[in-house]
Amino acid sequence: LFPDLPDVIEDGATFEENALKKAREMSMATGLPAIADDSGLCVEALYGAPGIYSARFAGTHGDDAANNAKLLQELIHVPDGKRTAYFICVTALVMPDGREVTREGRFYGSIGHEPIGKNGFGYDPLFQPDGLTISSAQMSASAKDAISHRGKSLRAIAPHVISLLNSLG
Repeated sequence: LFPDLPDVIEDGATFEENALKKAREMSMATGLPAIADDSGLCVEALYGAPGIYSARFAGTHGDDAANNAKLLQELIHVPDGKRTAYFICVTALVMPDGREVTREGRFYGSIGHEPIGKNGFGYDPLFQPDGLTISSAQMSASAKDAISHRGKSLRAIAPHVISLLNSLG
C-alpha cells in the first residue's frame, strides 16, 4: 500500500522513544494513524543490557546466533539465581492530529546456559519464562502470545485503537 515508506533510524535512548519515533514517522508519511513497537531483552546481571541494542548486541543487526552467543559469553560466570531477565515491548499509537498513546508489556524469566527449542526468534531459545521449565522457543506461538511482552503491550493498547475506530464512525 505504501511501498516508498522511509526506514526509521532507531536512535532513541528508550524503547518508548523508538516506538514513538517509528509511529510518528509512519503517521506523518501516510497521513494515517500508525502503530509501532520497540522491544528487547533486559538482563539484570548486565545492568539491563542488551536493552535497546538487543537486535544488534553482537554488532550486526538481526544476527540471532551471534547475539545469543555473546549473551551466553557475558553470563558465563553468572550463577543460575542471578540470570534473571525480562523482555519488554512498548507499543505506540500515533494519530495524524498529534495524539499519542504508549503501552508497555513485560515478560519475566531467566537466561539458560544453552539454546533450546526451534520456535520463536531472537533470544527465545535462551529465555525460560518464570514458572515454566521450557524455553520460550519451545512454546507454541499461541501460548507465548498469551504471556509475552508483545502480547501484553498490544492487548493494553487495543482499547485505544478500538476507541479511535469508534470515533471515526
